[in-house]
Amino acid sequence: MTHTMQTKTLHPAAKLYADEYKAGLLDRREFLTRATSLGVTAAAAYGLIGLSQPVQAQTANIQQGGTLRIQTLVKAMKDPRAYDWSEIGNQSRGFLEYLIEYQNDGSFRGMLLESWEVSDDAKVYTLNVRPGVTWNNGDPFTAADVARNIAGWCDSAMEGNSMSARMGGLIDANTGQARDGAIEVVDDTTVRLNLSAPDIAIIANMSDYPSAIVHESYDGGDVYANGIGTGPFRPVSIEVGVKAIIERATDHTWWGTEVLGGPYLDRIEFIDYGTDPASWLAAAESGEVDLLYESVGDFIDILDAIGWSKTETVTAATLVHRFNQQTEVDGRVPYADRNVRVALAMMVDNAVCLELGYNGRGQVAENHHVCPIHPAYADIGPAPFDPAAGKAMLDGTDFADYEHELITLDDDWERNTGASVRAQIADAGVNIKHTVLPGSTFWNDWTKFPFSATTWNHRPLDVQVLSLAYRSGEAWNESGYANPEFDALMADALSIADAEKRRDVMAKVEQTLRDDGVMIQPFWRSLYNHHNGNVVNAEKHPSHEFHLYKFGFAA
Repeated sequence: MTHTMQTKTLHPAAKLYADEYKAGLLDRREFLTRATSLGVTAAAAYGLIGLSQPVQAQTANIQQGGTLRIQTLVKAMKDPRAYDWSEIGNQSRGFLEYLIEYQNDGSFRGMLLESWEVSDDAKVYTLNVRPGVTWNNGDPFTAADVARNIAGWCDSAMEGNSMSARMGGLIDANTGQARDGAIEVVDDTTVRLNLSAPDIAIIANMSDYPSAIVHESYDGGDVYANGIGTGPFRPVSIEVGVKAIIERATDHTWWGTEVLGGPYLDRIEFIDYGTDPASWLAAAESGEVDLLYESVGDFIDILDAIGWSKTETVTAATLVHRFNQQTEVDGRVPYADRNVRVALAMMVDNAVCLELGYNGRGQVAENHHVCPIHPAYADIGPAPFDPAAGKAMLDGTDFADYEHELITLDDDWERNTGASVRAQIADAGVNIKHTVLPGSTFWNDWTKFPFSATTWNHRPLDVQVLSLAYRSGEAWNESGYANPEFDALMADALSIADAEKRRDVMAKVEQTLRDDGVMIQPFWRSLYNHHNGNVVNAEKHPSHEFHLYKFGFAA
């Protein structure tokens, strides 16, 4: 969409957001996220605040060709709607593309959508499909493909489909499928979404990693086996826990070359060295890899010392120690009791967890999973820390002598943070042990553990993770939390586009989560990665995404 076209359809809230930015009420990332989610192009958004859009990716001084070797976990592929780890999304991102792409600066950019428009009440979304895109088997990509994928996202009956949690305004509650008339194919390049209730997060959710767009021939299972996508690469092979390989599709003209530049690489290898960062370091030192998925803990400084290049981004990525309120242990459900949960949370100083678990590389969190960089964050103060009061509360329950078990993944910083949580609860006089599991065991049961820690990605809007993780009955609700009051507050929050007005509701959301003792959430993570100094455009993405068409080697 040209700048002229965008100006004609400029959403009325965009000017308001620009004024708030100029008045110092919003930072730049927050402004860009808000404005571009409404359909304002990044270039136009920067123009509204009197700035020129910086170059998102280097397109000069990149050599054509080469094989990029990336250290990352290699996980089993599945239906994209059931993707539950960023690594899985990255493994298919070279050939399965997205309607929207979330950028490092906080803006949203159209990929398979050229542009979109949002009604003032956030109930009607008009999606303009990018013309001239083809699948790598030669089929044209049209509005019908977009509509079919969105309808698939609405399938509430599909086990593990987290996308259905993000498409509530399109779903018929009685059938669990897309509501009649909700998804309208206007013509070959236009889809209109008619929501039953306002939802400000639709565009942001279309950029999240489970929303990869699949061909009509795909009927589930391993997307590597199907292999049909619109991206510039093709899948070659995958061996879970070992290696996945994709190569540039030389028989397919990618639509993005003229629009975005790239692709530059001939081949990309995703290589699994396990969860121990020491093995990642060894691979870096021996020249077995060019790029690390993520750098953590003490290894950040060590990688600096061996001369590898570091990139950093401030994010709302986090680690949540959650109590599953429905999991039974030996005939009892220990965390169904609110006082047990609140008592344990009161025994943990989140600042101590940040220092001991993550070397202070982040920001202390407040046990409600809304980050200060989120648009409608409400400052309700720090999480209460009073071990003596917590112990007294716990002693008043039926679980005063219960042995708690905190389960974490064996991957250095998660293990260290869990050790800090356990030690503080033990210091308060509580019987607790810490069990550390390898990934192959942990990931199989991550939603079922009674008390465990899991990582959560950065997401641009405050309402996104809250909807996925804490609304009743959702696929990613690992805490088993079911509170009608919270669900109603979230419905209100999703309907309010203006973050300043939404903040009042968000304060109630945050306080409800904390009062119900849903989690111990100690910190927000700054994210890092390292490369050998010869990799271009591989800066750490706030949501762990690999935009592979941008990656290349320095000329």
